[in-house]
Amino acid sequence: MASSAVNTADLYDDRGEELSSLAVQFQSLGGQSHFSGPARTIRCFEDNALVKSTLATPGGGAVLVVDGGGSLRTALMGDLIAASAVTNGWAGVVINGAIRDRTAIAELPLGVKALGSNPRKSAKTGAGELDVELEIDGVTIRPGAMMWCDPDGILIER
Repeated sequence: MASSAVNTADLYDDRGEELSSLAVQFQSLGGQSHFSGPARTIRCFEDNALVKSTLATPGGGAVLVVDGGGSLRTALMGDLIAASAVTNGWAGVVINGAIRDRTAIAELPLGVKALGSNPRKSAKTGAGELDVELEIDGVTIRPGAMMWCDPDGILIER
Protein backbone atom coordinates (compact mmCIF):
# COMPACT_ATOMS: atom_id res chain seq x y z
CA MET A 1 0.00 0.00 0.00
CA ALA A 2 1.13 3.59 -0.49
CA SER A 3 1.77 4.25 3.22
CA SER A 4 4.29 1.43 3.39
CA ALA A 5 5.83 1.60 -0.09
CA VAL A 6 8.76 -0.77 -0.42
CA ASN A 7 11.19 -0.57 -3.31
CA THR A 8 11.73 -4.09 -4.61
CA ALA A 9 15.38 -3.44 -5.52
CA ASP A 10 16.16 -2.38 -1.94
CA LEU A 11 14.20 -5.30 -0.54
CA TYR A 12 16.09 -7.74 -2.75
CA ASP A 13 19.39 -6.18 -1.66
CA ASP A 14 18.37 -6.76 1.97
CA ARG A 15 16.84 -10.24 1.70
CA GLY A 16 18.29 -11.73 -1.50
CA GLU A 17 17.69 -15.43 -1.91
CA GLU A 18 14.81 -15.47 0.60
CA LEU A 19 12.78 -13.99 -2.26
CA SER A 20 11.79 -15.07 -5.75
CA SER A 21 11.61 -12.52 -8.53
CA LEU A 22 9.19 -12.83 -11.43
CA ALA A 23 11.09 -12.16 -14.65
CA VAL A 24 7.88 -11.69 -16.67
CA GLN A 25 7.71 -8.05 -17.72
CA PHE A 26 4.31 -7.13 -16.29
CA GLN A 27 3.05 -3.62 -17.05
CA SER A 28 2.17 -1.35 -14.12
CA LEU A 29 -1.42 -0.29 -14.93
CA GLY A 30 -3.04 0.79 -11.66
CA GLY A 31 -3.04 4.05 -9.75
CA GLN A 32 -0.71 2.66 -7.06
CA SER A 33 2.86 2.11 -8.28
CA HIS A 34 3.95 0.27 -5.11
CA PHE A 35 1.79 -2.34 -3.41
CA SER A 36 2.28 -5.37 -1.22
CA GLY A 37 0.40 -7.91 0.83
CA PRO A 38 -0.23 -11.59 1.31
CA ALA A 39 -1.09 -13.45 -1.90
CA ARG A 40 -4.48 -14.86 -2.72
CA THR A 41 -4.49 -16.89 -5.91
CA ILE A 42 -6.75 -17.82 -8.79
CA ARG A 43 -6.06 -20.05 -11.78
CA CYS A 44 -8.49 -19.42 -14.64
CA PHE A 45 -8.37 -19.18 -18.41
CA GLU A 46 -10.32 -16.54 -20.33
CA ASP A 47 -13.08 -16.59 -17.67
CA ASN A 48 -13.25 -13.85 -15.04
CA ALA A 49 -16.29 -14.85 -12.94
CA LEU A 50 -14.08 -16.12 -10.10
CA VAL A 51 -11.95 -12.94 -10.26
CA LYS A 52 -15.08 -10.79 -9.99
CA SER A 53 -16.59 -12.76 -7.09
CA THR A 54 -13.29 -12.88 -5.17
CA LEU A 55 -12.58 -9.15 -5.49
CA ALA A 56 -16.13 -8.49 -4.24
CA THR A 57 -15.14 -9.99 -0.86
CA PRO A 58 -13.06 -8.31 1.87
CA GLY A 59 -9.44 -8.23 0.73
CA GLY A 60 -7.78 -7.19 3.98
CA GLY A 61 -4.83 -5.67 2.10
CA ALA A 62 -4.10 -8.84 0.11
CA VAL A 63 -2.81 -9.04 -3.46
CA LEU A 64 -4.83 -11.22 -5.82
CA VAL A 65 -2.61 -13.14 -8.24
CA VAL A 66 -4.50 -14.42 -11.27
CA ASP A 67 -2.81 -16.94 -13.53
CA GLY A 68 -4.69 -16.56 -16.78
CA GLY A 69 -2.17 -18.69 -18.65
CA GLY A 70 -0.67 -15.58 -20.25
CA SER A 71 -3.65 -15.19 -22.59
CA LEU A 72 -4.16 -11.75 -24.07
CA ARG A 73 -7.27 -12.81 -26.02
CA THR A 74 -9.75 -11.66 -23.34
CA ALA A 75 -9.62 -9.30 -20.36
CA LEU A 76 -9.80 -10.83 -16.89
CA MET A 77 -10.52 -7.51 -15.13
CA GLY A 78 -12.12 -4.22 -16.09
CA ASP A 79 -12.80 -0.95 -14.30
CA LEU A 80 -15.94 -2.13 -12.46
CA ILE A 81 -14.20 -5.18 -11.00
CA ALA A 82 -11.14 -3.05 -10.12
CA ALA A 83 -13.38 -0.49 -8.38
CA SER A 84 -14.91 -3.36 -6.39
CA ALA A 85 -11.40 -4.39 -5.32
CA VAL A 86 -10.75 -0.85 -4.03
CA THR A 87 -14.07 -0.78 -2.14
CA ASN A 88 -13.28 -4.14 -0.56
CA GLY A 89 -9.76 -3.30 0.64
CA TRP A 90 -7.52 -5.21 -1.78
CA ALA A 91 -3.96 -3.84 -2.10
CA GLY A 92 -3.60 -4.93 -5.70
CA VAL A 93 -4.04 -7.43 -8.47
CA VAL A 94 -1.40 -9.20 -10.57
CA ILE A 95 -2.78 -10.78 -13.72
CA ASN A 96 -0.83 -13.16 -15.94
CA GLY A 97 -3.14 -12.08 -18.74
CA ALA A 98 -4.99 -8.98 -19.90
CA ILE A 99 -7.18 -6.27 -18.39
CA ARG A 100 -9.45 -3.74 -20.07
CA ASP A 101 -10.46 -0.15 -19.23
CA ARG A 102 -6.82 0.63 -18.52
CA THR A 103 -7.30 4.43 -18.49
CA ALA A 104 -10.00 4.19 -15.80
CA ILE A 105 -8.01 1.60 -13.82
CA ALA A 106 -4.96 3.91 -13.85
CA GLU A 107 -7.06 6.44 -11.89
CA LEU A 108 -7.97 4.01 -9.10
CA PRO A 109 -5.99 3.72 -5.84
CA LEU A 110 -5.16 0.10 -6.61
CA GLY A 111 -1.96 -1.63 -7.63
CA VAL A 112 -2.43 -3.48 -10.92
CA LYS A 113 0.10 -5.41 -12.94
CA ALA A 114 -0.90 -7.28 -16.09
CA LEU A 115 0.63 -8.37 -19.38
CA GLY A 116 -1.42 -5.88 -21.38
CA SER A 117 -4.96 -5.03 -22.35
CA ASN A 118 -7.75 -6.17 -24.65
CA PRO A 119 -11.27 -4.70 -24.81
CA ARG A 120 -12.81 -8.14 -25.37
CA LYS A 121 -14.81 -9.53 -22.43
CA SER A 122 -14.02 -12.95 -21.02
CA ALA A 123 -16.37 -15.85 -20.41
CA LYS A 124 -18.35 -15.83 -17.16
CA THR A 125 -18.95 -19.50 -16.38
CA GLY A 126 -16.99 -19.50 -13.11
CA ALA A 127 -14.36 -21.96 -14.33
CA GLY A 128 -11.17 -21.81 -12.29
CA GLU A 129 -9.56 -22.57 -8.95
CA LEU A 130 -9.23 -20.32 -5.89
CA ASP A 131 -6.37 -20.30 -3.35
CA VAL A 132 -4.23 -22.85 -5.17
CA GLU A 133 -0.46 -22.90 -5.60
CA LEU A 134 0.51 -21.22 -8.87
CA GLU A 135 3.64 -21.41 -10.95
CA ILE A 136 4.35 -18.43 -13.19
CA ASP A 137 7.62 -18.30 -15.12
CA GLY A 138 9.08 -21.01 -12.88
CA VAL A 139 8.24 -19.11 -9.68
CA THR A 140 5.91 -20.74 -7.17
CA ILE A 141 3.27 -18.49 -5.61
CA ARG A 142 1.58 -19.97 -2.56
CA PRO A 143 -1.57 -18.52 -1.02
CA GLY A 144 -0.55 -16.40 1.96
CA ALA A 145 3.02 -15.76 0.77
CA MET A 146 4.01 -12.12 1.12
CA MET A 147 4.61 -10.27 -2.14
CA TRP A 148 5.85 -6.82 -3.10
CA CYS A 149 5.26 -5.04 -6.40
CA ASP A 150 6.62 -1.79 -7.84
CA PRO A 151 7.65 -0.50 -11.28
CA ASP A 152 10.86 -2.61 -11.11
CA GLY A 153 9.04 -5.90 -10.67
CA ILE A 154 7.49 -8.43 -8.35
CA LEU A 155 9.08 -10.24 -5.41
CA ILE A 156 7.53 -13.17 -3.55
CA GLU A 157 8.55 -14.85 -0.31
CA ARG A 158 9.77 -18.39 -0.96
